[in-house]
Amino acid sequence: MSPTEMAYRKTALAGSSGFGLLIALYDTLAGDLRRAAEAERSNDIGTRCLQLNHALLVTAFLEDWIDRGSGGELAQQLKSFYGSLRRKMIAAQAKRSAEMLEEQMAEVLELRAIWQAMAQPRMSTGPAEPGSLPGVNYSGNSAPIYEASASTWSA
Repeated sequence: MSPTEMAYRKTALAGSSGFGLLIALYDTLAGDLRRAAEAERSNDIGTRCLQLNHALLVTAFLEDWIDRGSGGELAQQLKSFYGSLRRKMIAAQAKRSAEMLEEQMAEVLELRAIWQAMAQPRMSTGPAEPGSLPGVNYSGNSAPIYEASASTWSA
């Protein structure tokens, strides 16, 4: 990340809400996965490992952010998502699969879009009430199920 990009992010985060910080972490995670996939395609194992290590660190931070006490169904869905994401990142690294990393990036971006949609009405009305993420099902080891939604964001 360039010094200019770092300065931009620091400035943007300085006035961010909880949702803004959460979305920035998803942006970082998606970017790590994109760069890891690019490194895999270039056979740059060092960069791939560096990017995936950072992605795992961000995932752990997000998982640590979950309200374990009163988070309810949302906390369980997020915990399942992060656990699945971590397992799939490790599997992608072992299989040397850029495609698997890009699939994970797409899932992260879909969840990011859901958080961003939830944040929009909250900007003027206050903090969100905890609950279930619409259209996301991460029970057990099953694949996530999303409602169809268009996203124009790219990492």
